[in-house]
Amino acid sequence: MSRRGEGLRRVEEEIAREKAAALGRAGERLSRALEDIARIAARLPGTVGAERERLLLEYDEAWVRAREARLALLIQREALGLRRHAVVDELFPEPPRRPAAAARPEGRAGP
Repeated sequence: MSRRGEGLRRVEEEIAREKAAALGRAGERLSRALEDIARIAARLPGTVGAERERLLLEYDEAWVRAREARLALLIQREALGLRRHAVVDELFPEPPRRPAAAARPEGRAGP
């Protein structure tokens, strides 16, 4: 292989590695955002009053961050030519808008 060809191959490999690393970082950001949501949702049962409202607000903010991180991951995948996103849906399921624990506080009767 010519010197020029070898140099081009190395640059292409570096570009491919950077694309993969960037995609991995986007997935990690989404994973952390989903972990934040799960952590907050786990703290909701048994809370009432101002503490419950604070946690629900925290959940809503984390949910927005997760949606934005998911969208960023999908956009990055599209930019790399990956058009099917079933793997994203499988690995990073979209969290509910509000956790089931938010439906009604502990001790309150349902409908």
